[in-house]
Amino acid sequence: MANKPAPLYRLLVLSMLMSTRIKAELAVSAARELAEFGTPQKMCDATWQQRVDALDRGHYARYDESTSTALGKGAQLLIDRYHGDLRRMRAKADGDIDLLQERLTELPRLGPVGADIFCREVQLVWPELRPFFDKKALAGAEKLGLPTDPDRLAGFVEGHELARLAAALVRATLDRSLAAEITKAA
Repeated sequence: MANKPAPLYRLLVLSMLMSTRIKAELAVSAARELAEFGTPQKMCDATWQQRVDALDRGHYARYDESTSTALGKGAQLLIDRYHGDLRRMRAKADGDIDLLQERLTELPRLGPVGADIFCREVQLVWPELRPFFDKKALAGAEKLGLPTDPDRLAGFVEGHELARLAAALVRATLDRSLAAEITKAA
């Protein structure tokens, strides 16, 4: 991931899609289809139907219409408040993770879970968020018998690897067989 507007925005869209009660594979597929609208301006320029069609191609059909609307409104909000650049939101939060999450949740359809997903992944390029382990990542750590204190958990890897560790812990939370396999191997 690069600390540039388009990749950050695509991560934000993925975070929003993944925070809905839908399989992660479908959210990823839909995010890939929406990548053609990979900036807030392109998302605003796309018609509502074009966004719906992209969501449908990604098999995100259950929420396609309301999600299309939320994507358009969220993109417009980012343009209006932050000139379409999430780095400006980061700058206004000035290292305050709670404030950043509060600003993220001002976007339509991006609740606390989506904000957690975004922060968990963006810590790769925004080091002031490190270590960021959300509830799902900490649940994975607990399943694997690892510390659940973020600072102790962060001691297992270098700072630039924290996002990967957090993602792996989430996978351990979501995949019971993976957690059992890892525990057995240890």
